[in-house]
Amino acid sequence: MPSKRHLRWAAIPAVAAAAVALAGCTPTELHGYLPGFDESGVATTNHTDLIASLWVGSWVAALVVGIITWGLMLWAMVVYRRRKGQTGLPVQLRYNMPIEIFFTSVPLILVLGLFAFTARDQATIEEPHADPDVEITAIAKQWAWDFQYDGEAEDNSDAVWTMGIQAQTDADGNVDQSQLPTLVLPVGERVTINLESRDVIHSFWIIDFLYKKDMYIGHDNSWSFIPTREGSYEGKCAELCGEYHSMMLFNVEVVSVAEYEAYLDELEAKGQTGDINDAYDRLSNNPGTGSVATTEEEH
Repeated sequence: MPSKRHLRWAAIPAVAAAAVALAGCTPTELHGYLPGFDESGVATTNHTDLIASLWVGSWVAALVVGIITWGLMLWAMVVYRRRKGQTGLPVQLRYNMPIEIFFTSVPLILVLGLFAFTARDQATIEEPHADPDVEITAIAKQWAWDFQYDGEAEDNSDAVWTMGIQAQTDADGNVDQSQLPTLVLPVGERVTINLESRDVIHSFWIIDFLYKKDMYIGHDNSWSFIPTREGSYEGKCAELCGEYHSMMLFNVEVVSVAEYEAYLDELEAKGQTGDINDAYDRLSNNPGTGSVATTEEEH
């Protein structure tokens, strides 16, 4: 039997090989091939690293369990295979108490461990900003998005907003990106997005931010985070919400604080001010058209 010293020396090359392999991994590979990281590993939000770590850790735990399980299955198939000349059934055992306890306790420990890590990280992600720098109301509707950049007045008289339409496609099915609703966020600022629905259940999902939240009529949600990298990102509804669900797309632009303020000034200059619910109150969008229908058009 090899000594412990020999085992330690044998483990050194394996550890060194693993370290070299990990050192050669790109940020994308180290984060489980998830989006949300650039080539240097800079994340899109202050929560992206946490979410990616939970994802990768869960997969590592699952793979370890899988490898052990597959190994035991192969071992049992080889050791207890039918030998030449053997007939009949093998000896039947009613139970083995230590094995029964092991098979029950290990999955329970794994489930409790995954639950604990998930609950811990989710509590961090769901922690609202007590005093956000920017507060935005995102309103989902069949089948587009409205974005209101809330002001400081209680009646939102100093808010500005944009109204969106569903994706417009050409004859080949290509989406006209310029007509999609756009959510603009300032980099490095504490952002809270209040999520509302005008009709059915929707889900607010910014793909590269690695997080999504459902939106219910009569039950508002919110999401607090800090955008940490400027860039353009894609968003969509992640809950089947009707016939034109696939057209419920939007873009996200994370820009500098100065660009963000200039964007708000631009919306104010267009007269898109006040509480959006006073200007636009409807339960469905006109599918297949290039314009929204206001309350007056509805009635």
